Amino acid sequence: MTANGEPAQVHLNLFVSGCGHHTAAWRDSGSAVDRLGDITFWEELARTAERGRMDAVFFPDGQAARTDALTSGPTWFLEPLTTLSAVSRATEHIGLVASVSSTFWDPFHVARMVASLDHISGGRAGINLVTSQLDAEARNHGMDALPNHAVRYARAGEFAATLVKLWSSWPAEAVVADRQGVYTDVSQLKAVDHHDRWFSVAGPLNIPEPPQHRPVVFQAGVSEPGRDLAAAWADGVFTVAWDAQGARGFRSDVRARTAAVGRDPDTVKIMPGLVVSLGSTEEEAQRRRRHLDDLLSVEDGLRDLSSFLGVDVTGWAPDSVVPELPPPSGTDAPAGRYALVRHIVDHTAVRGGSSTGRDDRRRPTVRELLGYLAAGGGHATVVGTPEQVADEILRWVDCGAADGFNIMPPSLPDDLTEFVDHVVPLLQARGRFRRGYEGKYLRDNLLGHRSTDGRSPA
Repeated sequence: MTANGEPAQVHLNLFVSGCGHHTAAWRDSGSAVDRLGDITFWEELARTAERGRMDAVFFPDGQAARTDALTSGPTWFLEPLTTLSAVSRATEHIGLVASVSSTFWDPFHVARMVASLDHISGGRAGINLVTSQLDAEARNHGMDALPNHAVRYARAGEFAATLVKLWSSWPAEAVVADRQGVYTDVSQLKAVDHHDRWFSVAGPLNIPEPPQHRPVVFQAGVSEPGRDLAAAWADGVFTVAWDAQGARGFRSDVRARTAAVGRDPDTVKIMPGLVVSLGSTEEEAQRRRRHLDDLLSVEDGLRDLSSFLGVDVTGWAPDSVVPELPPPSGTDAPAGRYALVRHIVDHTAVRGGSSTGRDDRRRPTVRELLGYLAAGGGHATVVGTPEQVADEILRWVDCGAADGFNIMPPSLPDDLTEFVDHVVPLLQARGRFRRGYEGKYLRDNLLGHRSTDGRSPA
C-alpha cells in the first residue's frame, strides 16, 4: 500500500540478454541467434518493452570471453552503454540501464559516458552497479585475480560516492550561453577533489550536469556488503529471489538499512528477477517451457550442476526425481550456490500427471531442476496463464516481497511480446500499472522525482 492507502503501483523492467534467459533458447529453430550483433534486434526489443510501458530496458555486461562456456551457447554482449546510445534514438520514453563494474571501471570515465547517455536520451539513463565475479575478467584488467569480496564492495561504495559528486560538479545553471558575454559561469563549478583509497579525481566533470541531475543507480547483490551499498546509494535493487517469503525478508532488511542511513526507504525499489513462461492454459505454458528444457544439453547441465553442488552428479538420471542432496558440510560448493539449489529442490512442488483429478505434486525431476537453473539461475519462475502471472506479480507486491520485477523472458523476442500483449493489460485493467509514461525522466517514472542533491533523492 502507498502512504495514502492506495494499492502500490507495479514497476517492471526488461532484463535482456542474448536469445533469452533460458540457456537453450538459442537452439530453437526460431531463435534470434544470428541477430545478436544486429542493433535493430535490440532496438525492436526496447520498443516492445516501451509499448508495454516498462520503466527501463536493463542490459547486463561481462569482461571475459567465457571460452569455457562458448560451446554451450552465446555468452557475449555488445558493450551496453554503446548499445543503449543507439537504442535511445529508437525509443522515446523507456529508461536505459547499463551494467557497470566498479572493479574495472574508472568513475570519471563512467560519469562522463552516463552523463552523455542521459543528455542523448533526454534524461533516461541509469546504471546497474556490479562488482564482477570472475577471475578471468580480472585478468583482462591487469589483475591476477579479483580482489576479495569485502574489498570489491568497499571500492564500489567509493566509486558510487565519486560518481554522484562528478554528476553534480558542473551545475546546469552555470551554462549561461550569453552570446554577447560568457558561456559558463565557472564560479559555480565544483572541484571534486576526491582522494581516497582507490580513486583520485580532481574534477569537475567535463560535461554539464545530466538532465536527471543524478542518473538512476541500480545495485545487484544480496550479501551484507551489497545490502549496505544499496542502502547508501541505490535507487533500485536487482535481486535473486526464488520465493516471496525470502524476498520479503530481503526487502524488509534493505528498507531498514536505508532508513538507518537517513534515506527514505520508499526511494529504493526492490525488483527481483522474474522468469515468465506463458500459455493460454497452464498446460500450454508447461509445454512451451518443456520445449526449451528439451533443447538443453543434459551432459552440460549436469556438469554445471556438479560445480554448483560441489559433488559429482553427472550420473543422475535426467527423468528421475532429484535425489536427496548431501549436507553442505560434505561438499566444496560455494555456500550461496549450494543453498540456492537445495532451496529450489526442497521448495518447488511440480504438478503431477494424475489421472484421478487429484492435485498431486512432487519434487522436480533432474531435468526440471536443470531447466529451472537454465531459465533463470534461481530467479523466481512462473509458468502459467496471463491471469496466473498477473496474480503472482500482485501477490509479491502486496505481501511486501517486491516493488516490481525485472522481467527475464526465457526466449526473445516471443516471450517478451507475449508478456506485453497479455500480462501488462491485465495489470493495467486492475489499476496497478501505468497506461502511459507519467514523467519525462527515468527517475520520474521509477521514483516520482529527480535527485536534488549529490547523495540521496529528496
